[in-house]
Amino acid sequence: MKPVVVMTQTSKIQSDLVTIIHKPFIDIKPLEFDSRLLKDNYDWLIFSSKNAVKFFLPYMHVVNFKKIAVVGEKTAQYCCALKIPVDLIPQDYSQEGLINQFQKYNQRILIPSSKQARPLLRDTLARNNNVVKIDLYEPVPHYKHIDEVKSLIFNNKIDALTFSSSSSVRYYFNEDPIPKFDYYFAIGKQTANTLHSYNQPAIVANKQTLESLIDKVVESRD
Repeated sequence: MKPVVVMTQTSKIQSDLVTIIHKPFIDIKPLEFDSRLLKDNYDWLIFSSKNAVKFFLPYMHVVNFKKIAVVGEKTAQYCCALKIPVDLIPQDYSQEGLINQFQKYNQRILIPSSKQARPLLRDTLARNNNVVKIDLYEPVPHYKHIDEVKSLIFNNKIDALTFSSSSSVRYYFNEDPIPKFDYYFAIGKQTANTLHSYNQPAIVANKQTLESLIDKVVESRD
């Protein structure tokens, strides 16, 4: 019998290896920002998520930039589907990978992203570049889905719960009750570290993709 896996991100990924229940833990709230920032010229436009591309798309035609870099395989695929040319993708699809490959200095960089995005990318690149960050949107908890998943766990209806972001972990564990469960899976080390901060076990995907996350669930059961 295939394991039942809850996927808590918005992507509707499917797999023949497991039975997937889609329960996004995060809703997205668009934010207003200073549109004057779009009038400057930028060397790089960096997207760190699919949502960043989605919410910035209406402004793409009014901002002047030379090249685009993205973090995340799904972000790159989304740009490809929209015929947005991408000049730089880190091999491991992580912020750290992009920083390591981004050997540019004195560049003007625009990063439209979540208000709660990890500051690592912005802060590190800002050491040698002029970086402007736009808070496009912010995540808010999807409490209905969180309660439904906790009920499934209490009733022993699922075999694995996956997390693709630290925000989804915090939303889940910050609200009681917290069911006893040992099969939490994280898409990357940062998300796993957030799980550990709640004294919870975390099995980490070999690669920061949803496919790799599913593979890790199957592998752990074998």
